[in-house]
Parts: sequence; structure tokens; C-alpha cells
Amino acid sequence: MSKKTIPIRAYDKPAGGFGSLHGTAKALTSNGPYPALATLPRLNQPQGVDCPGCAYPDSPSSKSVDFCEQGAWAIAHEGSKARATPAWFAEHTLDVLRGKENWELEAAGRLTAPMLYDAASDTYRETSWEQAFALAGERLRALGPQRTVFYTSGRSSNEAAFPYQLFARAFGTNNLPDSSNYCHESSGQALTMSIGVGKSTVTREDFEHAEAIFSFGHNPASNHPRMLGDLREAKKRGCKIVIFNPMFERGLEEFADPQSPTELLSGHGTKLADAYFQVRVGGDLAAITGIAKAVLERDALDRAFIEEHTDGFDAFVAVMQQQSWSDIEQASGLTRTQLNEAADYYIASNATISAWCMGLTQNEFAIETLQMLVNLTLLRGNVGKPGAGLMPVRGHSNVQGDRTVGITNKPKAEWLAGLERVFGFTPPAQPGLDAVGAIKGLLDGSVQGFVGLGGNFAVAGPDSPRVLDALGKTELTVHIATKLNRTHLYPGRLGLLLPCLGRTELDDQSGDAQFVSVEDTASVVHSSTGRNRPASDQLRSEPYIVSELARHTLPASSIDWQGMGGNYDLTRKLIEQVAQGAVSGFENYNEKIRQQRGFRLPNTAGERIWKTATGKARFIAHALPAETIMSRARAQYGDKVLCLATIRAHRQYNTTVYRDPKGEVDRYRGVHGSRKVLFVGPEVLRRLGFSDGELVTVRAAAPDGIERKVEGIRLIEYALQGDDVIGYFPELTPLISPELVARGSNTPAFKQVPVLLEKA
Repeated sequence: MSKKTIPIRAYDKPAGGFGSLHGTAKALTSNGPYPALATLPRLNQPQGVDCPGCAYPDSPSSKSVDFCEQGAWAIAHEGSKARATPAWFAEHTLDVLRGKENWELEAAGRLTAPMLYDAASDTYRETSWEQAFALAGERLRALGPQRTVFYTSGRSSNEAAFPYQLFARAFGTNNLPDSSNYCHESSGQALTMSIGVGKSTVTREDFEHAEAIFSFGHNPASNHPRMLGDLREAKKRGCKIVIFNPMFERGLEEFADPQSPTELLSGHGTKLADAYFQVRVGGDLAAITGIAKAVLERDALDRAFIEEHTDGFDAFVAVMQQQSWSDIEQASGLTRTQLNEAADYYIASNATISAWCMGLTQNEFAIETLQMLVNLTLLRGNVGKPGAGLMPVRGHSNVQGDRTVGITNKPKAEWLAGLERVFGFTPPAQPGLDAVGAIKGLLDGSVQGFVGLGGNFAVAGPDSPRVLDALGKTELTVHIATKLNRTHLYPGRLGLLLPCLGRTELDDQSGDAQFVSVEDTASVVHSSTGRNRPASDQLRSEPYIVSELARHTLPASSIDWQGMGGNYDLTRKLIEQVAQGAVSGFENYNEKIRQQRGFRLPNTAGERIWKTATGKARFIAHALPAETIMSRARAQYGDKVLCLATIRAHRQYNTTVYRDPKGEVDRYRGVHGSRKVLFVGPEVLRRLGFSDGELVTVRAAAPDGIERKVEGIRLIEYALQGDDVIGYFPELTPLISPELVARGSNTPAFKQVPVLLEKA
């Protein structure tokens, strides 16, 4: 096959720079420059609009421009002039819409009116808000709490998430799956067990003091580009940056700040990575084990910190001594020399930040990997001092805030006690369904009601074709959304599509303009105020829609649902009251949220206060696993099994793909023309008899034996280790069995999927 047919062009320029400016310009022209141009100067500014594109912390100081290319695409698409009106829906059956690409559904534009599915015509038809609420309430009461799930996207605000979780619990269920179940659930559980708090101990100011930054399993250039600015500034003052990633990512190698005239004009950026270690997919546990072993062997420890603040050290040392270097090398894909080099950087630093994303959280041994990273951090006291700490880099803009205000299937007793004290009912204590539990409930028919506060639930999760089909067999689906996505195309017997305001739009409740609040990765809670004219006069705010659904479902409830739906100060006051004894920092919520940059919730581990079972930071030892998802798959399917990790492209926000008319798919990886590609190492191509550019079928080597395949995937030769292959999410999520999860957290193992390649 001719190389000309392979949709890849090597990108040898720095990330950022003119490429980012050009991409931002494309974002503005793709949907018309207004209202995006009016919004961008207010993005991530005090009292401005919180960018819906990611949860990276805002600048602690005044900065005239604090947005990125990805944020520009998100804002431009929200401000699209295209409209999915009732007339548009009348012309498009759902059967026809299912045949369209995801970007085509996105391109239909903003939803404009509440819609009710009509099975006879196979279309959504306009309904009134009152009828929508009444129908939903009646059907929910008929189904009951145990057969219903309430899913939440991390883009919802605190003021929507709080009444949403209250609604579910007043209804009688903790079936509250959320997007965190798909991403950082492993981080929260691992950190809570080890240091007593499941959030980042790092602030954005810490980047100004770090002597080393270790980055694991994430690609900031595409997923949280503003972080590259902090890495650049840190590098320019002498901080060492050490990367662990299965792919060589251009944004981690070199970055040109679009706000730097010198770097723009010269075409040269700042070299970021002092060392770049190409770890195998799923090999981070072994790599971190190797670094920790090297630190122990050199006795390069902060013994005073270990003695005063930790327990379990002796047991940890004993387990480390049992790990052989040959096993570490084989599992990590790195040599002992490389791991000793990484240890050199770590030991030379007196203040180290360890940052990670889903490369560490979405595999079978995610919790063990993260606890090993905590162990490494504790060895040199890198928690609770300036320039050091642990940083899970969140994706959805308020996924952390949602969890703080009660969105979880496993609520803490203190939170439930607060709900009972404030609202006078006894909420359910039994854990509910998480995202994978909800998927299994849909597949076996035990879940018959689905309420979604944003998101693209079925496409974002495992086994998407089967889950979509299962949603279409339920009794009720209710989706609160700004735009159409594929999950909406599989309505239940009663299917409602309820359009809501976007983050940038004016939220006027009876003549009183409202604002909402969100919590970023660094636990800073700040306001977000939309000012653009709504896309339709029939749009309603998420807090209003949630509260009205609750009011119509629970007509005998004494809770002031209407108050929360129209006065967000009341909601914040109620959050403050419930949080007493459960979550510190919400005292005087309404006063503090009106401060210029909001306020930061306390982080006990950052203050070296350990809210763990033992009252100290805990070394939790883990030996390298003898059996894994991949070893079991190879025992069942043979040695042709490859390890697939799914990733996002550059022009993408979760399942939302921003289409470039000229065909750019993933600038920094050089992919153009198609997202249906699979990156494969040259040794795998030779061993299995495939060629660069060949079309193949990718088949799952699933533990449950269910056939899952994706056809028409083009192979791209890429520098990868061993049997690792990498492809795009969500195109390859149909291959993922809900049985493939992280132990303990139940997070889908999107980074550890056994697959087989077949000739097309």
C-alpha cells in the first residue's frame, strides 16, 4: 500500500505556537466568531466564565489571557449558530440519525425545546416543560428507586449537582454513577487510603517552587493545555521534568507559548522533558516500583518525615526487597539503568510534584499503582511542603465539585447525616450502582429508568453498542443536555430530551441573574457567570430542570425544590448546612464565593494532617502482580493478543469531536483524514504479518466470550513498546467488556484491553 494513503504526517514543530493560534482561529470560524469572541476574554477570569473544557486550576495572579485552543473549541461549539429545532427533529428519524458520525450529531447544533420521543414516527417531537416534568415524575414513581439510575456528567455545577443528589436520595436510592467512575475513581480511593484525602495536594502556586515534576500517563497538550504553560515556566527556572508515557507526545517534548512573541517568531519552543521514559502500557506500577527500589538501595530517604508522619515503612521495605530487577524491567519495558536515571532526578530534588491522569487510573492495578506512587512520594517527604505533592489532573470542569457536594454511589455517613439533619428524611445508606454497575443493570434489564445530567453515558463507557441497545429497551430515559449525542438516539419507552443553558449563557430566573460555582483540580471553588443570550427562549437552567423533576416526582416532599431551582444562594446555603461535619471549608459559602477568585477547600494531607485509619500517611506495599488481564487473555486466546490503550485526539473533548473541514484529526500525532486508526509498533507488524497502512478488523479477546469487533481500522506504524497498540476513544470503546475493570475502584480498564487483529 502506498504511503500516500496513510493518514499521518509527522509533526516536528513545538506544541502550541502558531499551530495553537491557527487552531483557535479555526475554532472561531467553524461556528461563527460570536459569541465566542465576546466570551474568550472572560474565560477563567475572576467573576468570569469557567471554561467547560477541563478542570485545570486558574492562574493565581491576574493574567489577561488564561484559555487554550481546546477551550476556544469548547466555547465556539457551545455558541454555535446551528439549531436542532423541533422542525429539524421532525425531518430526521432516529434510525437515520444513528447512521451519522458523532461529529454530524454535534453539528446539528443547540437543542431549542423540550422533546418527547414518538415511537410511531421514530422522531423526537416537541412537548411542553410542564408535560415533560409530569410524565417523568409519573414514570419514575411507577419504576421506583431501585430500578432507576441518576447519572451525572462532571460539567454540571455545584448548584445543579447538589439538588440532583438530594433528589435521588429523597427518591430512595444511591444509584448515582458519575463521570468520575470512568476516570479518577481509582485516584480518589487510592489517595484516601494512603493519605486521607482523595484530591490533589498540589496548588498551581506549587509549580513555582518545584525542583522536579514527574508526569505519568497524560498528554497535557491535548487534554489540559494550560498546564504546558506551567511546565514551561518551571523548566525555564531550572526545574527538571521527567516523563513516563507509552507514546512520545510532542507537547511533552517541546512547547512554544502562544503568548511569547520570541517563541512564535523563532519557531522554537522550550524543551520540556529532561528525561522521557517510554513505559509499557500498564507498566507504570513496575516503573514506580523500580524507582522506589533504587531510592531505598541508596538510602536517599527523609527519615525524619518517615518517622514522624508515616506507618507501614518496614513492611514496604520488605516487599521492595523481594521484587527482582528482571521482573521490574520486563513489566515496565524500562531498563534498570533507565530507572536508576529516573531515581537520580528524584533524589536530586528537594521538592517534587507527581502528576498523572488516566494512564494510571484505567487499568486493572490502578489503585496499587497509585499507592506505589504515594509510597515513592513519602520516601522523601514530598507531601505538605511548597513545590511538592500529588496531583491527579482532572478532566471534566466540575467532576471534583460534583463529588464534593454528594454525587457518589457510596456516600459518607457524615454527608447522609447532614442531609437528614437539614431536610428531615432518612436517606438510604446502602451503596448504589456506579457507572459499570449501571451498565450491567441495563444489560440484564434490572435498570429500567435512566436520568442523565449531561454527558454521553453509553458512548463514554464500555461495550457501547450493547449498552445503547439496552437503553432503548428501558421504560424511561431523561437526558438534560445542550446538544444531541449518540446516547440520546436510544430513548426508552418514554424518552425525554430536555435542553439546558450552556455555561456561557445568561441564567435569568424571574428577572434575577444567577451564577454557579465549580471546583477545580486544586480544590479552588470559584464562580462562573454566563452573559450571552441563550440559544433559545425555551432553554432552562440545569438547577431548574433538576429541581422541577424532583418536585413532580415527589409531590409530597417538604423540600423547597422551587427555591433551589430559582435562587442559587439558597442552594449554596443548604450545601453549607449539610457540609457541617462532613466537608470543611464551606462556611460562609455565599460570601466567599463572591471573592475575586473564590476560595480553596482545606486539604488536610497538604497540611500534613492524615485522616487515615491509622492517623498517619500510610506506606501500602504491593508486589508486582503475577497475573493480569493480559496474561489471562493470552492463556485463553494465544500469543497473538495485543494490549490496546484508548486515548483522545487533540481536537476532542471527551466524546465530543471537533471536526476540522480540512481533515485534521490529531495534529501532534500527525493523523489526518480519519479517526479509525490504530498505532502499532514495527515489531508487532512484522510478527503478525501486517503492513503499515493496512485495513484490519480489531476483535476483542474478551473474558466473557462475547463477540466484540470494530471493522475498517487502518494500521499506523508508530514507535511503541512490545505488544502495545493505541487507538482512539470512543471509536474503540465497543471492544471493551464491562468485566475489564480496575480492582477496587471498578473503573473501566480503557488502557488495558486485550485485542486481536484480523485481515479486513
